[in-house]
Formats: sequence, structure tokens, C-alpha cells
Amino acid sequence: MPKQKTHKGMKKRYKLTASGKVKHRKRGRGHLLSGKTSGRKRHLRQDGVVGGVWADHILEGLRPGL
Repeated sequence: MPKQKTHKGMKKRYKLTASGKVKHRKRGRGHLLSGKTSGRKRHLRQDGVVGGVWADHILEGLRPGL
């Protein structure tokens, strides 16, 4: 039986917190920043937390490497 492999795309995009939650970088922060207000950019600086079914799906993809 072959080994389970970590999903490399998920590994690059998501991190786990110490309590086991899934963190991600918020969208809209890559380019075209001059058209966005400073408050909007400030709120985009914080990492978002994934919840619900999506978090379970991401954990499943990251699990073999943990």
C-alpha cells in the first residue's frame, strides 16, 4: 500500500495554529493596492481563519505531513 502524501498546494497556502485551527492569507492583497483604502488594506493584513467543512477538508490534505 503506498503512503499518503501531503497536498503540496495546501501546505503552501495554509498553516495550523497551536490550537489546531487553519489559518490562511486573505485575498485581495497581491496587487492593485493603490485603489484600495488604507483601512481596507489594514484589515487584509491579518490572517483569516477557515471554519466548518472547509477546515476539515484542508486538515485532511495536510494530515499525512503532521
